Amino acid sequence: MAVYAIGDIQGCLAPLQALLDRLDFRPHRDRLWFTGDLVNRGPQSAAVLRLVMSLGEAAISVLGNHDLHLLAVAEGFGAELDKDTLDDVLHAPDRDTLLHWLRHRPLLHHDPALGYTLTHAGLPPQWDLATARRCATEVENMLRGEHYRDFLRQMYGNQPDRWDPALRGMERLRFITNAFTRLRYCDSQGRLDLTHKGKPGTQPAGLMPWYQVPGRKNRDLRILFGHWSTLGLSDYPGVYALDTGCLWGGKLSAMRLDGQQEIIQVDCPTTRRPGQDG
Repeated sequence: MAVYAIGDIQGCLAPLQALLDRLDFRPHRDRLWFTGDLVNRGPQSAAVLRLVMSLGEAAISVLGNHDLHLLAVAEGFGAELDKDTLDDVLHAPDRDTLLHWLRHRPLLHHDPALGYTLTHAGLPPQWDLATARRCATEVENMLRGEHYRDFLRQMYGNQPDRWDPALRGMERLRFITNAFTRLRYCDSQGRLDLTHKGKPGTQPAGLMPWYQVPGRKNRDLRILFGHWSTLGLSDYPGVYALDTGCLWGGKLSAMRLDGQQEIIQVDCPTTRRPGQDG
């Protein structure tokens, strides 16, 4: 059995199909981990959802910010942006099935046997694995429960920007959601900056990639993530960034997790132009 982690797809079905062909992927034999953002900005979000959903237990996908945005827009919360390409899901005959499946995806996946932890954007420096798991479960339970619409209605926002175990209610849930799905930069105190999206070296003074914050409590983990297309493949110890800009005409990347850490890539057509919000 081969196990591969695959970076952000964002509705780009053809590159995903090409990559699965390159991997000689067989769902009865192999397993796929997806870094989230299955949908939006690319041309075939509904088809990507159907493909991944059809794989059943052969695929694990964590939720990304674009996936959550789709869920919010579908419930009437949050405006559909000019750059969004969500209509093929919102008007699909199987819309309810697709959205229900997406709403039940996890925010975090940890495999102790393989020794990898999967999330969309990263982990804030104050969290060890046990804390991350508890926090993920809190939001997952809310999304899967009867009050999920209340959560989606209040989900947007950049505050609070620093973890405090005493946080309660929607402030706590919003921080957890932002940490798992929007994180890129922090300051030295672990305060999230959710505005700067450029590659390391372009950020304002006082900010650093989340994985470089001194004393990071999850530094013993091997963390797989996407979300940060300007970062590209990372060679930072224990950090594996897999969003290599498929949406922008870059590549769709897979990393083999069993055995050697082999990287397999396919070229992607340009769907969005660099300089637009990813």
